[in-house]
Amino acid sequence: MKDNKNFIAYLALAAVCVIWGTTYLALRIGVTQFPPFLFSMLRFLAAGPILVGFMLTIGKATWPDRKTLFDQAISGLFMVTLGIAMVGWAEVYISSGVAAIICSMMPIWTVLINVLVTKDEKPNWLILLGLATGLAGILMIFGEHLTEFSNANYTKGIALTFLANLCWAIGSIWIKKKNQNSNPFLNAGLQMLFGGLFLIPISLLLDDYSTIQWNNEVVFSLIYMILIGSVAAYACYSYAIKKLPMTLVSLYAYINPIVAVILGWLILSEKLNFQIGLAIVVTVAGIYLVNRGYQLKTNPIKPLSKMKSTFKNLTTTTPK
Repeated sequence: MKDNKNFIAYLALAAVCVIWGTTYLALRIGVTQFPPFLFSMLRFLAAGPILVGFMLTIGKATWPDRKTLFDQAISGLFMVTLGIAMVGWAEVYISSGVAAIICSMMPIWTVLINVLVTKDEKPNWLILLGLATGLAGILMIFGEHLTEFSNANYTKGIALTFLANLCWAIGSIWIKKKNQNSNPFLNAGLQMLFGGLFLIPISLLLDDYSTIQWNNEVVFSLIYMILIGSVAAYACYSYAIKKLPMTLVSLYAYINPIVAVILGWLILSEKLNFQIGLAIVVTVAGIYLVNRGYQLKTNPIKPLSKMKSTFKNLTTTTPK
């Protein structure tokens, strides 16, 4: 049974890796033609109630207690309001590719917070090597775009994305510690609902409503972000983060930029050359190293002397 649950958790993580890789493009389309915080507010105020309503009816979940609601509100504040919505604001000023490479550093934040603050899930040398390898692969993929960071027009967007990335990591660690005994899908809906509610005053304060324009691109982008990028992917993320180690789940941030590169090549005819292909291999190698590191932590290899002692005990106690 445990193997089946882990398999489902890995499938959920795989869905997050692919789906959230597509949302950078959809988000960029939306926020460049619509007030950014209003766009995110509409997204989460629609997606949150959809998922909550589904879980309370068809999913037969029960309404959580006050403490659980508080935990989900904190998660929604950090992950949705200060995380996803702020990335949307940043993409008004920077490209989706630049946003993706900054967000790919989320596993580094996770490791640092776990080691320095919570002191949970301390990584071994293989996990650290894998994280460094994966990050090197991401930097190789977007190496040709790094010159944009020197442009003063991108400074605000870059700073916002770094801050949003840190907030997302904090929120992820928070729900990892708080959501062990509650329904992950209902939690995901509540987080989006609270995150959307927190965005109401921010949108009223910072958005320019005179720029609102409804067109097919905005509508399609919003519907996709609500149903696929939010309801489906966010539920999968909450399930994976409950069942799998936090640092392992955070590796989705390495896959997302790869998906963005492939989509750019297929849809926008962007460059996909040998260097980018090599970078993808390096990134996948980094993911393998992290997985291998966690396998060794879960099932450590016994020292040879201990194995000999165990074998000796077995032979001396075996009946003739």
